Amino acid sequence: MKHDSRTAPASTADQSEDASDISALIARLTGEVNEIACEKTRAIQHITNQMKMLALNALIESSRAGAQGAGFAVVAQEVRNVGQQVEAIARDLESQLTARTGSLMSSIDKMTDRARGERMVDLALNAIELIDRNLYERTCDVRWWATDSAVVDCAAAPGEATIAHVSERLAVILGAYTVYLDLWLCDMQGNVIASGRGDRFNARGQNVANTAWFRDARILRSGDDYTAGDVERQPLLGNAQVATYCASVRESGKANGRPFGVLAIHFDWEAQARAIVEGVRVDDDRTRVLLVDSNLRVIAASDGQGLLSERLTLALNGPRNGFYHDRSGSLIAFHATPGYETYKGLGWYGVIIRGS
Repeated sequence: MKHDSRTAPASTADQSEDASDISALIARLTGEVNEIACEKTRAIQHITNQMKMLALNALIESSRAGAQGAGFAVVAQEVRNVGQQVEAIARDLESQLTARTGSLMSSIDKMTDRARGERMVDLALNAIELIDRNLYERTCDVRWWATDSAVVDCAAAPGEATIAHVSERLAVILGAYTVYLDLWLCDMQGNVIASGRGDRFNARGQNVANTAWFRDARILRSGDDYTAGDVERQPLLGNAQVATYCASVRESGKANGRPFGVLAIHFDWEAQARAIVEGVRVDDDRTRVLLVDSNLRVIAASDGQGLLSERLTLALNGPRNGFYHDRSGSLIAFHATPGYETYKGLGWYGVIIRGS
């Protein structure tokens, strides 16, 4: 049976996206209200200026008319006063409307930024959860296959017949589980005594005793335990990026049996991780979706940049998730691995960076 853990619901992220869209709509409408208000108050000021000019002209004409124009002068002066009052009201209205709408737009910008940040955190969680579920299955696979009779028999007595048989068995497993590059059976000294793809990779006869994953696997306490190596390039697999999971091979396939071998399974990391980060829905081309390890080293990137070489500087400050703006103005969201079932995770993070 093949495992596929690359799909999962993202309803929380969808809700955050809806909130962001609503905030953007309110911001646009508020901006339009502000523009209309300023336009109308300027029109009022233009009319009052005309009224004041007419009143001034009327005063001038009434003064020329002498005593006969005295009554008209009073009316003209009142018109002028009303114009000045209307102008003062219009200016005050414009000032207050601009201040209020400016404050509202600032608040909406903050709400929009928060909604976008929360959505990015949800997407970061979705990415790290998908890989956690996938890798949980790898831990199940390696412990199960380490008890396979062909694997146990070969580790106990590695002769040509048992090696040929287990190699065939490993090849059958690889045919069904396409997420692996190769499976290796090693003795307790780190010698690869059998592999599933001997026709493709020259791993048999090589010694891997100096690798961190083998050293950890060699001292596992029981058959129920496993080790997970850091994502690395494996020279014996064409320098491919792999995540190696190991379990001890024990006498009679029992969890408490005497260990006499190590089964190492090499997860085809780059292809599987790329499918996850590229599958995360983001706003635009300025946004990077990343997976980083416990040392904040980039181990997957939606833009394919910095793989196994770039290290992020995240302002974690204690929380396991959150978002913030860096000095360049980019919005950065992150979420630590929550683990899945018995898989506790390796301290990895899902990270999304939206450029300014």
